[in-house]
Amino acid sequence: MSLTETVSKIETLSDEQRECIEHCNEAAEVCEWCADECLGESEMEECARLCRDVADIASLHARLVARGSTYSTDLAATCAEVCEACAQECETHDADHCQVCRDVVQTCAESCRRMANA
Repeated sequence: MSLTETVSKIETLSDEQRECIEHCNEAAEVCEWCADECLGESEMEECARLCRDVADIASLHARLVARGSTYSTDLAATCAEVCEACAQECETHDADHCQVCRDVVQTCAESCRRMANA
């Protein structure tokens, strides 16, 4: 069963929450990939650090949303902030993995901002 199918079975979630979980999980995965690709490149250290931060925060945020935690709204704002910083850093690099990462984390940031402002 795919993550989307699993998340769709959680009846207590709104469509916006389901979407945010999916975006957060996608951001966590792409950031792990991007960080791994950045390893060993001194000019990519900040990119790798931010990607690792996004991976950790986005995956935690997805878990809090899925279980209906009262802290998920607060973490949504932090997740959006970290995603935005990561997107800005990835924007400065020409590597394909950074460009893919930038697009995914921008989408995650937008989704988390909506959650934070809900």
